[in-house]
Amino acid sequence: MGDVLAFVLAGGKGERLFPLTAFRSKPAVPFGGRYRIVDFVLSNLINSGIYSIYLLVQYKSQSLIEHIRQHWILSPILRDHFIAVVPPQMRIGPEWFQGTADAVFQNINLINHHRPRLVVVFGADHIYRMDIRQMIDFHLEKGADVTVAARPVPLKEAGHFGVIQTDSDQRIVGFQEKPDNPSPMPSNPEMAYVSMGNYIFNADVLVKVLLEAQEKKHHDFGAHILPSLVDRARLYAYDFAANQVPGTKDYEEKGYWRDVGTIKAFYDAHMDMLGEKPVFELSNQDWPIYPSGQKAPASKFINAHIEDSIIAEGVLIKNALVRRSVIRTGVVVEDDVIIEDSIIMDNSVLKKGCHLKGVIMDKWNIVKEDMRIGFDPDEERFGLHIDPSGIRVIPRKGWKG
Repeated sequence: MGDVLAFVLAGGKGERLFPLTAFRSKPAVPFGGRYRIVDFVLSNLINSGIYSIYLLVQYKSQSLIEHIRQHWILSPILRDHFIAVVPPQMRIGPEWFQGTADAVFQNINLINHHRPRLVVVFGADHIYRMDIRQMIDFHLEKGADVTVAARPVPLKEAGHFGVIQTDSDQRIVGFQEKPDNPSPMPSNPEMAYVSMGNYIFNADVLVKVLLEAQEKKHHDFGAHILPSLVDRARLYAYDFAANQVPGTKDYEEKGYWRDVGTIKAFYDAHMDMLGEKPVFELSNQDWPIYPSGQKAPASKFINAHIEDSIIAEGVLIKNALVRRSVIRTGVVVEDDVIIEDSIIMDNSVLKKGCHLKGVIMDKWNIVKEDMRIGFDPDEERFGLHIDPSGIRVIPRKGWKG
């Protein structure tokens, strides 16, 4: 994979994840016991043998920059083994990135510098595992100019996504944006291909189309560039369901992929990791999601009752009940606390006797003694965010609970 250069688009605002994105971009939002959302795409790239990676950032990027600096250092000896953070350079004007394609265009000098054969352009907002080498093999076997990662979904759900129309050889013949009547897959009339926003380009093709798009003020891959190439380039759809990831368990959902762009989706993806046979198994030695390298001491439980939960390092739980929850690093849970169906982020303290149910608590918070959260929306509507799904979200440090 030495002739492959990767761009990871990590500048998203993540407005639908507010207030978790009040102080950070969407890719920087903590996920699971020890990760951030961005760790999933970076782990997929590294596990696939792709080591030359530029992370394009934009909104509220400091948290993400610090995370990469502290935990994603590749080889300091091999010059092509790097994860480099690139804010908008404004080389051609004062504008920030205007879209996915413009973000890559503003860094076209990096493509010219590395002179790769292939350029991989992936998003940083999703939870999944993928062996990208298999997509690259497909791209080369088809003699493609561009390959788009495509996920099969039931036809009745496809209208919520960008739908890819293909022929029987998986060559792309058209695109539909959230159509009322989605085109089915040729091989399965009950399913449709939807775009995952992940692409492989031949480098020379990418440079050419980016220059053309800039002249036309076209700034987005999905909305502008790819549709314009259908009749004049070889575009193919790679079936994500065919991707085989080593170490995947029989009980996991085949082709698991989640866009955690809303509070409900973010919460549900956490619940997918729980249980003896979870829908998405975090533990996979053959395809690890690389952790953030916490150096906290081992967790400590004193007369604690824990059911079906994920507990990170450095946690203290004393005489408390934790059920179907995710507890991140450095959390302190005092006597007689009950935590149910919740996500508690780093270095928070839950004082004696409090009870949380269906709550996402951001970092560095303190819940007062005997406080109940998740039971009475009229009492809780001040000072915290109540999602339309009913999930309570407590903002980062500074909450006056």
